[in-house]
Amino acid sequence: MITLLSGFSDYYLVIARLIIGAIFLAHGWPKLRNLPATWQSFSMMGFKPGFFWGTIVAHVEFFGSLALILGVGTQLIAILLAVDIIVAALWKMSRGQKLVGGYELDIAILAALLIIVGIGGGVYALDNSWPVAIY
Repeated sequence: MITLLSGFSDYYLVIARLIIGAIFLAHGWPKLRNLPATWQSFSMMGFKPGFFWGTIVAHVEFFGSLALILGVGTQLIAILLAVDIIVAALWKMSRGQKLVGGYELDIAILAALLIIVGIGGGVYALDNSWPVAIY
């Protein structure tokens, strides 16, 4: 282990939360902004009823991304987002997409989320500023 780098691990977690949060924000906001189109899209992809699954995914991605960025309920939010990205990757695999050009980014995002699940949000997460644990 490179001792010099280990002193910055909390900064790495902030950067990971910001990047992963931004990705989910970029995908969640359009879904939330236009729920009827999201419902139709989810129905067409086979996630029925589309209004149910589309609404859940839009809210998890948008509000989950904000919570992840801020570090609120970090590990629980990372679990929800991990389930979201697992389903996305499995859907792509079921459609015959390959790793490269298909679901490789989903797998990379999943890896980052699993690290956050295991380690938490780090010192710079709002989770650490609450007087009591929220979970």
